[in-house]
Amino acid sequence: MVTVVGSYILALVMDVPRIPLEGETLVGSNYHTTHGGKGSNMAVCAARLGAATRFLGKVGRDSFGDDFRALLQSEGIMTDTLLVAERTPTAVGFIIFSSRGSNVIVIDMAANGEFTVADVLANEQAVRTADVSLSPLEIPLATVLAAAKVARAAGQRFILNPAPAQDLRSVNLSDVFALTPNEREARACLGLQPDDPRSDEDIAAQLLALGVPHVMITRGEKGVLWVSAEGSVVVPALPVTVVDTVGAGDAFNAGLATGLSEGLSTLEAIALGVTAASLSTQHRETLASYSRRPEVNRHFRQTLDAARALQTA
Repeated sequence: MVTVVGSYILALVMDVPRIPLEGETLVGSNYHTTHGGKGSNMAVCAARLGAATRFLGKVGRDSFGDDFRALLQSEGIMTDTLLVAERTPTAVGFIIFSSRGSNVIVIDMAANGEFTVADVLANEQAVRTADVSLSPLEIPLATVLAAAKVARAAGQRFILNPAPAQDLRSVNLSDVFALTPNEREARACLGLQPDDPRSDEDIAAQLLALGVPHVMITRGEKGVLWVSAEGSVVVPALPVTVVDTVGAGDAFNAGLATGLSEGLSTLEAIALGVTAASLSTQHRETLASYSRRPEVNRHFRQTLDAARALQTA
């Protein structure tokens, strides 16, 4: 069982010839809505990889929240802990894409910000009974840490994907099994500039000092750097033609959680996540890019063998 303690954001998208100036009105085109939010992405990907999946999070009492419940149900994800905010609507993001390739995004976290520690404690069975739980930081940090504490007390593992990144230097991460930032997020978690020149190995070592036993830095086409007290391992990405990397990090986390929930070794679970993430970059639209388990299994051994070859080289 995988429980996602996370977020949902409905994306409202439109194309424009260029980004408008302040106070300017432009006529756009191709308006559409898409399901978004890192928690939503992780839950859908985990379910498609074959994990029994539950979503613990909060939406508004509105049609957007109803649509998300319908999405979860269509993907076979348990909705008994999908909570409803009384004071705020479902989170939304307004996204405009220009013909020049740039974009502007404005997000109202709304109900995600109303997801509290009390909500987690009132629904702690969703975490206690999960083999693995995972969270992004699109919900309050205190809520995430409360879920991690519940998981550890129950002898279960908790994955924290610190995105959007924030400074975690004053946070005790000993209840977290694995921290999974990308290269820029890893540095931001240490209060550094995103382009700080220190090596990823050095950054990971500093993150370990926060109490977390495993740091897994996702590095795009370079795959994942896994650092623990036992040393460091690189799990390379699959050689694919990259079309869109949006949502790949969420696919990695979903694959990692799914693998761990199945009793795979940590290396095997990372390889499953890397495989799912690599395959997702070949397609546009986040949810549409997530493969089901048979497709991932066809490439899993290639990823795992490449990682083991690097270990013995």
